[in-house]
Amino acid sequence: MARKIGIIGLGNVGAAVAHGLIAQGVADDYVFIDANEAKVKADQIDFQDAMANLEAHGNIVINDWSALADADVVISTLGNIKLQQDNPTGDRFAELKFTSSMVQSVGTNLKESGFHGVLVVISNPVDVITALFQHVTGFPAHKVIGTGTLLDTARMQRAVGEAFDLDPRSVSGYNLGEHGNSQFVAWSTVRVMGQPIVTLADAGDIDLAAIEEEARKGGFTVLNGKGYTSYGVATSAIRIAKAVMADAHAELVVSNRRDDLGMYLSYPAIIGRDGVLAETTLDLTTDEQEKLLQSRDYIQQRFDEIVDTL
Repeated sequence: MARKIGIIGLGNVGAAVAHGLIAQGVADDYVFIDANEAKVKADQIDFQDAMANLEAHGNIVINDWSALADADVVISTLGNIKLQQDNPTGDRFAELKFTSSMVQSVGTNLKESGFHGVLVVISNPVDVITALFQHVTGFPAHKVIGTGTLLDTARMQRAVGEAFDLDPRSVSGYNLGEHGNSQFVAWSTVRVMGQPIVTLADAGDIDLAAIEEEARKGGFTVLNGKGYTSYGVATSAIRIAKAVMADAHAELVVSNRRDDLGMYLSYPAIIGRDGVLAETTLDLTTDEQEKLLQSRDYIQQRFDEIVDTL
């Protein structure tokens, strides 16, 4: 059976997602959906021009919602980056009004297409928008996933790796909660060189608070430098999509709705062909557990404020 992935929104992030998927040969068929007909047609042609020099072939159709019926994964990149560019305070909720206004129509189109795969949401503020997509579509919660703090965790891994002169892939651990200002590094989960980082930090000159702030503000550092973010979050979405396509049973920190928390936020889950296959349980400190609940409460508050306006 052919592998198929849909991408809704072919802006900076959507194009980066498309390029990464096609270059890696993750799927056989791709469906591009975008309101800008000229742009999405140009992307289709551009990728077709690249096929002769790629190792894998990909078939691309554009703006055909019905083609999503048998897609394994659909990735939503809805958003308006200009709203972030005009927001110097660094708050992803600057996009909430715009993105939430699109969720109703896009979610309805997606549901009416017959799509029954796994929906991966990048759109900011990602936890609330992921919850809104699940609310509008009525899809099972385990099949609606946000990229969440998978990206923030990667930023933490980069910062920790730089502090210890390590490849970021050699750093384990998680950022949890909101993909936003209430997120936090669960330092009790972070290990380097086979040891808890808190032990090494106490023994050396490692400023964990500075590393945490760098992870939290990393997206806005990129945004202020080039006007948008793309590769980091695109790679996060691709990693989730690949876990679904391969039924990898991979433990990834994604925005998902846990039974014990009742709202979308980032916490490690086991990801496979059916989306979230199982929840995990971390042995968090009391302080970390309190931060997680505070982040959950903030996301819930913002969701409750917007859901009645749809």
